[in-house]
Amino acid sequence: MDIPANSTLSLPRSLSTRRCPNAIRPLLPIQNEVRGSSNSPTLPHPPRSSFDSAFVLSTHLVPAALPRSSPDVSLPRVPPTSTDKGKAALEVANAIVSMRHKQWSGELSEPKSIKPLWVCLNRYVRCEATANDTSRGVTLFLLPANGFPKESWEPFISYMLEAQRQTNSQCPVDEIWAWEAVDHGDAAVINRLNLTSISDSQDGARDVLKFLLYFMPEQSAAPALPTHLTRLPDNVASYRRSHGFQRRVLVGVGHSLGGCSLARAAIDAPALFSSIILAEPAIVPFPRSGPVIDERAFPYVVNALKRESRWPSREAARTALRASSFFRTWDPLAFENYVEHALCPDSGSTGGVKLKMPPMLESVCFSDVLTMYETWDLLDQLDQRIELRFVMAGKHRTREDGIREMTVWRRPVNASNVIISGAGHLIVQEAPRELGIDILNFLQRKYGGSTVFRL
Repeated sequence: MDIPANSTLSLPRSLSTRRCPNAIRPLLPIQNEVRGSSNSPTLPHPPRSSFDSAFVLSTHLVPAALPRSSPDVSLPRVPPTSTDKGKAALEVANAIVSMRHKQWSGELSEPKSIKPLWVCLNRYVRCEATANDTSRGVTLFLLPANGFPKESWEPFISYMLEAQRQTNSQCPVDEIWAWEAVDHGDAAVINRLNLTSISDSQDGARDVLKFLLYFMPEQSAAPALPTHLTRLPDNVASYRRSHGFQRRVLVGVGHSLGGCSLARAAIDAPALFSSIILAEPAIVPFPRSGPVIDERAFPYVVNALKRESRWPSREAARTALRASSFFRTWDPLAFENYVEHALCPDSGSTGGVKLKMPPMLESVCFSDVLTMYETWDLLDQLDQRIELRFVMAGKHRTREDGIREMTVWRRPVNASNVIISGAGHLIVQEAPRELGIDILNFLQRKYGGSTVFRL
């Protein structure tokens, strides 16, 4: 059987050269530290039950990489909500951009931040895998877009598993880890007092590497794990960096900003990965002219600051969000997932809720375009052993200049791409079913036989 009919298109080959005018920054080394239990935070909510009876769900914390790549700074103050929101957002966005340029030029002379931060992950492990310690099925490692929590992958997972069950074929996935960066979702709630540096997307890649090298368990058959995962010995991390996992086949899937962090990590430590799948990755070339934070990026910095972030109740939030054109194209499961998992109780309002990730932090993330540019340049260095798959949107493409074609063929060997025609940039939210089927077909072809699913 063939892959779904609405995602058979692909982008033609277009080769390109590097664009960054300056030397690409290496990732900072990760400090070899062990934090005491007295510094270990608790999760902000009780354990959840799995949404799929074939999998066990648990949530875990690991320490982020230190030092951070930027110093602690005073982020711009968000004006009161009574002021002109558009004007205020523009002023704050310009202040963020100014601070970002100072970081890139080395004008921020303060020491790099060493405040403790935590990454949060959901683990979904197949019940059968925990009973079979010889299994070497695929481990999926999922990284979401800027502004989205780790749970935003659950509709995609549900549709992928549903499609698998309709094929009478064995799904090769034993375990799934869904990632949450330090300033996203539950991690942002936990880290709220220490998120005082101007975040650098290089640290997203460093945090990924720290987890994969030092904290990911040896095998998916591991039963119940502690909330705070156990740090593995240095010799295990060293072996993994050179040779990869002994009892895992790791496939990374990154959406937008998550795709940038994933690709940058894979470029630095390719032995860890068997394949990586990049869905609309935030990986773009350095602009040929104009400002570094150009007309493609600056509107995202501004618009994030305009985002509503507080509501009197979860139902009020649901009603307000449903009325927004931003959410109208979303899959219903993805919308309900967002209302449930992107919001948390607002301590300043009885019964109120707010976004777990404040608009300021989302805006600051959007301003870090340099890591996106550097990762685009470095893609041609990605180990050719790693199969590289791009999943691209089929709609809402305005100013392109051939960038997508150049991006998906930055490393032409062992690479492919597909267009999901009914989706925009937010593929995971707009077309989780189509994405789930496409990735299932990829996994079946590469790891589980030739049987694939047709819509």
